[in-house]
This record gives sequence, C-alpha cells and structure tokens, in this order.
Amino acid sequence: MAMVPPRSPLAPAKMPDLPPIAGVTLASTASGIKKSGVTDLLLAVMAPGTSLAGVLTRSLCPSAPVDWCRACLANGEATGGAKAIVVNSGNANAFTGRAGASAARRTAVAAAEQIGCKPEDVMLASTGVIGEQLPDERITAALPGLVAGQSGEAWPEAAEAIRTTDTFAKAATASAEIGGVTVTINGIAKGSGMIAPDMATMLGFLFTDAAIPAPVLSALLTELTDRTFNAITVDSDTSTSDTVLLAATGQAGNPPAQSPGSPALAGFRQALESVMRDLAQQIVRDGEGASKFIQIAVTGADSAASARRVALAIANSPLVKTAIAGEDPNWGRVVMAVGKAGERADRDRLTIGIGGIAIARDGERVEGYDEGPVAAHMKGSEIEIDVDLGIGDGSATVWTCDLTHGYISINADYRS
Repeated sequence: MAMVPPRSPLAPAKMPDLPPIAGVTLASTASGIKKSGVTDLLLAVMAPGTSLAGVLTRSLCPSAPVDWCRACLANGEATGGAKAIVVNSGNANAFTGRAGASAARRTAVAAAEQIGCKPEDVMLASTGVIGEQLPDERITAALPGLVAGQSGEAWPEAAEAIRTTDTFAKAATASAEIGGVTVTINGIAKGSGMIAPDMATMLGFLFTDAAIPAPVLSALLTELTDRTFNAITVDSDTSTSDTVLLAATGQAGNPPAQSPGSPALAGFRQALESVMRDLAQQIVRDGEGASKFIQIAVTGADSAASARRVALAIANSPLVKTAIAGEDPNWGRVVMAVGKAGERADRDRLTIGIGGIAIARDGERVEGYDEGPVAAHMKGSEIEIDVDLGIGDGSATVWTCDLTHGYISINADYRS
C-alpha cells in the first residue's frame, strides 16, 4: 500500500473522546495484511441479545464480506442480531471468486469459535485492494490475541485499524434519552476515495447501548443513511465494499420502542443522525487530495429525489470540482451541471448563489453582480453553493470536496 499522504487540511483538530458503550468491547492489531505492517484488523464483540441493522453497497460487484453480511442480516434481524464484527483493512476480498467466499466463511467460523457464538452471528467487512486473495490465515491467527485483549475503551485504536488511504481516523459520539433513560451512540468510519455510497471503500460502524428491536433499528438506519452517508461523494465511484452496521446492545435498560416513528425515539433519532452526518462529512473532509469542503443545497425541485440528483450532478462534475480547487468562481459550470442532470429544470427560473451571494436569477446574471465577494469566498476552505430550480418544493443537500492533483497522485500509486 502506498504511503499515506499528510493529514488532510480539512481534518478536525482532534478525534473526540468516545466513552465506553455498555455491552461493547474492542481490540485491534497488526495481522500482516497491510504490507506496511501497521494496524489492520479490528474485532468488536457485543453482548448477547444485541440487535443489529445494516445497509450494504448496491454495487453489482460486491465483495465476499458484503455477500456474507447480506445473508446473515436476513437471519440476524429476525433472531436478535450479531455478536461480533471482524474488519480488516489492506485487502477488500472483492472479485476473489469462490476462494474469497471461503476465506470469509473461515474467518467467521474462527471468530465464532473464539467468542462462543454461531458463525452467522459474526459480521465481516474488508477494505483495500480489489482482486487479491485475502490471506485469512493471518486473521484467524490473530483472533485469540484480539479476544484476550478486548477493552471497552479502545475506540481510537479501532478507528485506526480500519483505515486505508485515510489521512486521519474518524469517530463521533452523541447521547440522548429514551423513556427517561440516557443512551449513548458511538461511531467510527473510514473512507477517502472511491466514495459515492449507494445503499468506498466506505465503512461505518455504529454502536449504542439503547434497547431497540432490530426491525426498528433497521428502519432508522436506512432512513438516516439516505440523508448522511448516501449524501456524500468524493469521486462518484461506488465501492464494492460499502457497509454500515448499527448494533444496539440493550444494556442501557430503556423501554424499547416498537416503531421507528415513536415519539420516544425522537431524541435518539436526532442523535444518531448527528453521529452519522458527522462521520459522513469527515469522509468528505478526507477526500483524496481535498483542499475544499463543499456543501451543495438544491431547492425548488420537482421532488426530493430530483433535487438530490441535481445536487449530485453538481457535486460529481469534474469541471465544478476543479474550478473550486482553482478558486475560480465560474458559476457557468454549475449551470452546466444542472442542465446535464436529467431532471426537470427551467433555465428562466434558475437561481444560483455561492457563499450566500446571489449570482444568477431568472435565467441571467444578477444585475450589478460583483464577483469580488464570491472570489473571496472561494479562497476559503468551506464552500457553499445554493441552487433553486424554481419549479417545486423538493430539496436536498449533499457534501463533496474539490478535485486536485493530489487525487491523481494518490490513486496512481495506490497499489505500490
């Protein structure tokens, strides 16, 4: 694996302190999968009775761990969920045929033997190079030491273990109340390139001590993923390995809500979305070679889905992204991206703003437009683009980053 570039200039000042989650223990190690010899293996163990939900890549070339999780989730959500998650970085175990599927099964079987559960209670995730066979014997050899070394406080090490080209480890935490009982949510994620989740090598793991039935947990995760992890893009490329898992141990002892729309879950829903959005935005801030964090808000569309597609057309445009990298307030490229999105738009109703400054309205440039303030906004690291289509009530917000020479350098050397 190529040497990781310097820490992203958009990275948070520091990783937050994640408190222990009752019913969750973690351990990580260097198993030798990564050529560099750094930490590359994570084991998370959850208490019996944990419920689990997941969203997985819609790529038609999914990895073996995605196939494994998809099969287990169908069973696990009905029986109370998984008791362990095994994650390796440095090898995606994708496009590895029957051998890759066998490696995944052997990993789950070995982990289950060590933990004392069924193989179907073990979720798997792998990230790294595609098309190389996973040396699962290195994982299975490391498992006894991981089981012996579990800790409820090893969150920084866990976030480090799942990195590939990430320049910083990603974590977030929040708390809420359910029925008068305080519950905690922790999350870790990885992702930097091959990011356009469709449910990027994007992985996300969320843990809470709340008691929430698996069907309710699944409905919440699916809904909130659409507004967070599925609302980011770095390079428009959906990974073979995208996986987000949410485990609820039930150790907080709150009264379980039986519906995702329950008023008792309002605070939890807000806290979970804040953790997921924080992690998603950290992935964008670590976009390979990124120097600008970009928020694109589209309003006035036919529908929310239409607004989302227009926003992603802007976010994924190489011309828009390179103009922002060059600090060029070339709003004509935004017009271009709106026009190519394939969604209903009316040139003569279109409004465009950058940095809160109106540039174009009713199909033409605003009279007396002064480019100076917009140019000044473009020199910052946080860029805001607002588009109103003027034809409906649909709205959506997505986040992306600019496209620099650094992206090319990182990916040209990725396998070296």
